[in-house]
Amino acid sequence: MRLFPYAMLASLLVPLSAHAESWNQFRGPQGNGQVSDVSLPVTWSETENIAWKTEISGKAWSSPVVTGNQIWMTNATEDGKRLSAICVDAKSGKILHDVTVFDVAEPAFCIPYNSYASPTPVVEGNRLWVHFGSAGTACIDTKEAKVLWTRQDLPCDHLRSAGSSPVVFGDLLFLTFDGADYQYVAALNKETGDTVWKKDRMIEYGTDNGDLKKSYSTPTIFQHKGRWQLVSPASVATESYDPFTGELLWTVYHAGFNAAARPLYSHGKVFINLQRGLCLLAVRPDGSGDVTKTHIVWDTKKSTPTRPSQLIIGDHLYMVNDKGIASCVELETGKATWTERMGGPHSGSPICADGRIYFVAEDGKMRVIAADPKEFRLLAENELATGCMASPAVIDDNLLIRTKTHLYRIEHP
Repeated sequence: MRLFPYAMLASLLVPLSAHAESWNQFRGPQGNGQVSDVSLPVTWSETENIAWKTEISGKAWSSPVVTGNQIWMTNATEDGKRLSAICVDAKSGKILHDVTVFDVAEPAFCIPYNSYASPTPVVEGNRLWVHFGSAGTACIDTKEAKVLWTRQDLPCDHLRSAGSSPVVFGDLLFLTFDGADYQYVAALNKETGDTVWKKDRMIEYGTDNGDLKKSYSTPTIFQHKGRWQLVSPASVATESYDPFTGELLWTVYHAGFNAAARPLYSHGKVFINLQRGLCLLAVRPDGSGDVTKTHIVWDTKKSTPTRPSQLIIGDHLYMVNDKGIASCVELETGKATWTERMGGPHSGSPICADGRIYFVAEDGKMRVIAADPKEFRLLAENELATGCMASPAVIDDNLLIRTKTHLYRIEHP
């Protein structure tokens, strides 16, 4: 075990650099919703700038990921009895594979607002890792469309179905389980599926109500002052772990619950968002133990989201809340520079490319604004036939948008 962290360091740069241009995970190559050196379309409709449109059966809110000429998504029947992975040809939009991953005789309860396939998969080379919460996790060979290993022995009562996406780092696959009964983080060997470490939450929740313990967040991994960290928000508090060993580094208490937004690391701080409590806070990640009284730089509750993740562009943070109110705040102070009511409920997270921010709403409205910290500038308002629960993705200079019924590739005119 003493040699394990050092052996892994040799492999860290591969997934962080070789796949930097592929939209390979939830919120893209760096996990922050941004991609460089591309220029995406600004306007589109059902009859304008559509390279192809492919119907996707079932009900699933996961985002697409890209490897080479393949686009992969997880999928599920509405009743949750069949959990699958779909591969679409990036050039033609043709469905190449529809792989049954799990057949579930008695699916756990899922509220209509969620789906049985909400976690976004992660892809690296010819390996795809799909996660359906406690219903199962699997690794798929993307060349052969063959399931290589599965795990269905990680318990968790999600209460309203799962939402946390898997993360790959070095040789490890990280899974987050914050349920009504169990709350823990697990690291698996990505090649074999074996458990490397499993860490129960050490949070003092202050309640026996499991509904207030569940969470849907996806962790973020970064290095700060020479120390690698996996920052994983939960209800009531956020914990930081050593990703190699699972050692708990620090905890910050912020109250609230149902964390869904992926945290962001920038300017020497980690930015955490959750429902209620402090809502949005900036934390210095250089502490140890309970850092609640010492390392919170600022917090705000103004127009913060509970589901969409934020963007950090330059010295500002951009976000849209669940009701469609967009805002921009200063990273140093948390003070808003502008706030604008766009309208429409939002669940998907925005993305940024070439100085433009793309928002997708549940009602099908899709807005493009300038990444301008001084004022809200609407560049375009587009619409597709059915609304968006999933976050958009990028392939080359094109957009990939998964609506409730179809996958679209949107190109320049």
